[in-house]
Amino acid sequence: MSTSGQPEWWFYHLQRTTLERAVGPLLEKCLERGWRVLAVSADATRRAALDEALWTYDDQSFLPHGQAEAEGLDAAAQPILISSKADNANKASVALLMDGVDLPVDARFERCMVMFDDGDGATRQKAREQFKAAKDAGLTARYFQQSGRGWK
Repeated sequence: MSTSGQPEWWFYHLQRTTLERAVGPLLEKCLERGWRVLAVSADATRRAALDEALWTYDDQSFLPHGQAEAEGLDAAAQPILISSKADNANKASVALLMDGVDLPVDARFERCMVMFDDGDGATRQKAREQFKAAKDAGLTARYFQQSGRGWK
């Protein structure tokens, strides 16, 4: 948890690339900090695409991960766990929320990272609601917009 005991909410507005292309460096930074990540989407296609992207995003690095629904997977051992549910089976510090997944504003994570695509109106609206809920609860909420040079 953050020093306040409540999660920080960080919002990533995708405008230039797909989520799968943008998320690798963010997850790498989480692992560098020693944080485990729970990546949640109800969309099986998204989960499969994220799995593939994490294997191939950078030839010079490896992002250890697994899909919670994979047969025989030890979910607790995964530094990055891709799941359809927000059950924190890998004791993650960070929840990566995709495709409009919601968590309580006081979810038990250090950080909740909401990724949303500019072209997906429903997911963009959900992110706005989550941002407002975090602000209304007095939590740290930061907004990042994709630019040609990363996030600003």
